[in-house]
Amino acid sequence: MDLPILTIVTFLPLIGAFFILLTKGDEKKVNQICFNVSLLTSSLVFILSLLLWNNFDPSSAEFQFVEEQPWIGDVIKYKVGVDGISILFVVLTSFITPICIIATSNSIKFRQKDFFIALLLMETMMLGVFCSLDIFIFYLFFEAGLIPMFLIIGIWGGIRRVYSAFKFFLYTLFGSVFMLIAIIFIYLKAGTTDIQELLKFDIDTKYQYWLWLGFFTSFAVKTPMWPVHTWLPDAHVEAPTTGSVILAAILLKMAGYGFIRFSIGFFPVASHYFAPLIFTLSIIGIIYTSLVALMQKDMKKLIAYSSVAHMGFVTIGIFAFNSQGIEGSIFQMISHGIISAALFLSVGVIYDRMHTREIADYGGVVNTMPKYSIFFMVFILASLGLPGTSGFVGEFLVLIGVFKVNYLVSLLAATGVVLSACYSLWLYRRVVFGEVTNDNVKSLKDINKFEVTALLPLLILIIVLGIFPNIILDTISTSVENVVTIYNAKISLLNQTNIK
Repeated sequence: MDLPILTIVTFLPLIGAFFILLTKGDEKKVNQICFNVSLLTSSLVFILSLLLWNNFDPSSAEFQFVEEQPWIGDVIKYKVGVDGISILFVVLTSFITPICIIATSNSIKFRQKDFFIALLLMETMMLGVFCSLDIFIFYLFFEAGLIPMFLIIGIWGGIRRVYSAFKFFLYTLFGSVFMLIAIIFIYLKAGTTDIQELLKFDIDTKYQYWLWLGFFTSFAVKTPMWPVHTWLPDAHVEAPTTGSVILAAILLKMAGYGFIRFSIGFFPVASHYFAPLIFTLSIIGIIYTSLVALMQKDMKKLIAYSSVAHMGFVTIGIFAFNSQGIEGSIFQMISHGIISAALFLSVGVIYDRMHTREIADYGGVVNTMPKYSIFFMVFILASLGLPGTSGFVGEFLVLIGVFKVNYLVSLLAATGVVLSACYSLWLYRRVVFGEVTNDNVKSLKDINKFEVTALLPLLILIIVLGIFPNIILDTISTSVENVVTIYNAKISLLNQTNIK
């Protein structure tokens, strides 16, 4: 492609946000214009990302569509590009955003113009994270995304929105300070911030451990890993439906992507050394948060804790350091992005009608909302990893990859699958089945055309990816194999050096 396609994809939402900012007039008319512009802009970004994917060569492990321009002297360059791993997150981000915009037709009642601006700014920052090939540019997008999400939670959230917004902001910012220090140190030692060059640069082993911890403090909070996960349930509960969808579907995946690209890519020796720590924290997170999910009375909080458990599979798969584990982790992140978006949108559908998320306030929803119950059933079954859905493939590959390394870790992780079935089916039974005892449930109306438009693409993808997982695996396999090969070569060289 001759066009700077990645720059267009990344910054087109920013242009849409600027256009919305200039829109003036009657509030009702302005809101409609803002909705149309946001939907058109995000849909165009999605189409361009599909075009990008269609022109991508999956047989090459090299970064493609690379664009490079000097920015701040000789230190920082504006450089973007994608490989088989990052391109799928670009497509996922551009796919989820228009669905979020459609979902706002019922959930956002005030300051819609400001909300759409924040959402489009958020999209640009997330796309920038996955496209960046300069570590400072990556950090800039990684941290700038905190601002619109902070506003989305703090302005359009629930009763405790301000507390939750500040907790989210401070937790994630605190961890990222250490990553910034590590980035500066890397530049001073390597003399470059170019990610492609840094992936070839051998950082001295004596520094790798500290630098790895610097990145880990940021990624562990964003993932989030136990015990620094406590900001996530509060953020999910208080965020509007759209905020919860963006948070679960995309923001959590930025950290998983960071583990693969930087923790393993830059610090293979330290990653090997700290792998038992990752396994321990991940297993505790999977089991503990699954048990906590079983105790929840709030639907959103239950799904939030389940997200922590599912992301535990991602981290143990990445640090298995083999193709099955890493491919499973990437597939799990893509699948979880779709499923978690579907679950939070499903909760939003009935919350907009009942204005409560308490599980005890429901029961018998199938009697008044049969279409909704079918959608919700598919999403619940995908979440617990039913074969034939996308939720099964990622967890299965992760368990295979981890079993090759440590069968005990694989066995303990498998208990998370059982617990997932427990809390997911318990939630569905309490909400959908049983007698209708609440008069408000009796008057519920089934899902409308806007809600079907938002939920149907997610349902289709969950089934399609569950039956045809190679749609994803064929794209990532070469890039993942390259990551594993480079890692094994560096670890082998270290072992030979130690023997000598």
